[in-house]
Amino acid sequence: MSVETDSPERARPEPIRAVPVRRPGRWVAVAVLAVLTAMFVNMLVTNTAFNWTFMVDEMFRPPIMAGVRGTLLLLVLSMLLGIGLGVVLAIMRLSDNPVLRGVAWVYTWFFRAVPRLVLAILFGNLGILWARLEFGLPFDRQIGALFGITDFEARLFGFNTLDILTGFVAGVLALGLSEAAYMAEIVRAGIQSVDEGQTEAAQALGMTRGQILRRIVLPQAMRVIIPPTGNETIAMLKDTSLVAFVPVSAELFFQLKAVGTRTYQLFPMYVAACLWYLALTSILLVGQYYLERHFAKGHGRSGRAKLKLRGITAEAGGGAGTEAVKS
Repeated sequence: MSVETDSPERARPEPIRAVPVRRPGRWVAVAVLAVLTAMFVNMLVTNTAFNWTFMVDEMFRPPIMAGVRGTLLLLVLSMLLGIGLGVVLAIMRLSDNPVLRGVAWVYTWFFRAVPRLVLAILFGNLGILWARLEFGLPFDRQIGALFGITDFEARLFGFNTLDILTGFVAGVLALGLSEAAYMAEIVRAGIQSVDEGQTEAAQALGMTRGQILRRIVLPQAMRVIIPPTGNETIAMLKDTSLVAFVPVSAELFFQLKAVGTRTYQLFPMYVAACLWYLALTSILLVGQYYLERHFAKGHGRSGRAKLKLRGITAEAGGGAGTEAVKS
């Protein structure tokens, strides 16, 4: 037997009348920014100090393009030296050998403390310290004198420092050795970010330490290493202008400044330098974005979203739902 109970119908609520929040500060900020932008554009167009015609005509000439190629070559060589030596220093810092740890720490301490401009000028004047470098047995003449040989020499080879240590080589060494100190800390942080269980599992499989580093640790550490390395690469692109004080003539800023000095139009050439560095940095930023996206597969927001989707599918529908998602 069923008993029917009548319940009074609830009154339907009235629709909510949402009143947008007034934000007058936004419109004031937009107006101020619009005025400042208009003033800046007006300055770019009307101020004759920019001399846009002269700037555009000069900034693409062959000497300037040679400077661009020299800057890119400096960037590539310095970063290769910095990254390669930085990986070695990072492994030394993580070593169980106290001597290796101490040497790596002293290296990073010195090259992080000395400014790159000072290093560039110092390396450019190493010819004062060594006019000629000889490689062979030390104290060879003293050893020969002990046996009564006056012309005894045990030197394998040698070279004049000024012939090898040119301004370009000095700039590469100064920038690359300095960069290695920073890359060592970046790589060390990336290696330490990998769970130790990965290394233990690889050791249980019989892999050597070198194989574990190459196949297990470094591929996973790249997700942490790539972003700061991209920032260091962009910083290195800007720091290549420091070798103009060595001096290195095959460099962008040196060539632009030379044109400005010769034509008494320094300010337009400084603006041209800003435009060149902006363009080159933008290209590097695009490359950094794609590298980060490649090494971040399975991590971050996209990776978590996929894991959540798989979990919901498994709970809701079992195998059929999973097959539907896969399809």
